[in-house]
Amino acid sequence: MGSHNIRQRILDCASITEFQRKVYLALLDVPSGKTVTYGELARLVGCRSAQAVGQALRRNPFAPDVPCHRVVAKHGIGGFLGQSEGDMVDRKRKMLEDEDALPKD
Repeated sequence: MGSHNIRQRILDCASITEFQRKVYLALLDVPSGKTVTYGELARLVGCRSAQAVGQALRRNPFAPDVPCHRVVAKHGIGGFLGQSEGDMVDRKRKMLEDEDALPKD
């Protein structure tokens, strides 16, 4: 799916908040093979809360088109889909490995 199509879906979506919209649109600019921290993404959307970004990503209805796996913690990879350990975090690690984007701890 093209970037324009997913951008339009995000813009047209009535079931997300304006904050979520900002987070998802900003995340589309993080290319494959790159990561951004929760705090960096928060600053990009004009927010002071990395946790708020994490909550928006936890509710991401556009995954995998909006690649929330590319958002990592300041130290380590962080959580994934509301989990801080276990299968979901293993899945995130695998996706980052596949993109050669696994952060160095």
